[in-house]
Amino acid sequence: MRIIFMGTPEFSVPALEALVAAHEVICVYTQPPRPAGRGKKDRPSPVQARAEALGLPVRHPVSLRGAEAQAEFAALGADVAVVVAHGLILPQPVLDAPAKGCLNIHASLLPRWRGAAPIHRAVMAGDSETGVCIMQMEAGLDTGPMLLTERLAIGPEETTAELHDRLSEVGAQAILAALDRLGDLVPVPQPETGVTYAAKIDKAEARIDWTRPAPEVDRLIRGLSAFPGAWTEIGGERVKLLRSRLAAGEGAPGAVLAGFTVACGTGAVEITEAQREGKRPMPASEVLRGLTLPARLV
Repeated sequence: MRIIFMGTPEFSVPALEALVAAHEVICVYTQPPRPAGRGKKDRPSPVQARAEALGLPVRHPVSLRGAEAQAEFAALGADVAVVVAHGLILPQPVLDAPAKGCLNIHASLLPRWRGAAPIHRAVMAGDSETGVCIMQMEAGLDTGPMLLTERLAIGPEETTAELHDRLSEVGAQAILAALDRLGDLVPVPQPETGVTYAAKIDKAEARIDWTRPAPEVDRLIRGLSAFPGAWTEIGGERVKLLRSRLAAGEGAPGAVLAGFTVACGTGAVEITEAQREGKRPMPASEVLRGLTLPARLV
């Protein structure tokens, strides 16, 4: 098939690579380069970098709402467009341009967790499973009918970063399966019940409230790992807590019980990985060699 690929972050790269190996990717659409790093120089998206390494033509319009951009898109004569976390709303003329429409790889079991941050929200909510849906795109936010679903269990100590990587690979294989069976798959409308929205992560959510129950604190830490990273203040320093597990113990919220085990509103969590300002992520035991914990975290 002649495919337009539309994606931006690292999550999208395995799908691009899989499609290049199996089909003809005629053009890649991605977000424009953004300032990054200490020098704030424009840096291409992970998808742009990989597409260019593969010798693919790349476009990064800031919008697809203009008639000229829509005409350029339609002129490519694609059989299908595959969209994976592209970052732009696709207007109806773009959705209608490919002969077989636009397919989206969405990292949740729709209609649960429509929206921008489905992986984070699934971990933070304590979901026992998630997955990937291949969806026919329409004008609504992740509302289109589903063609194919793959389910994955979420591990009890799994972080968003780990789940992200697993879902990315599953999505790459799922889109190949969907394209191979495109003429036979029957689009299934999403149920009207069970709809939830995965709002974009706000950094204001990241400070840990030790008065919350331990399971909730644990899910926050794992759900925001590695980005933006749940944090607590220790000696005036913002320390990111990246991995945790539920632990035995009770105490006043924030009380350090032993090692890096901290009491919560109910129960306790053990921090197993953390990151100090300006340093790399480290096991908790290594962090504690250079950091003295107070009797209580606030």
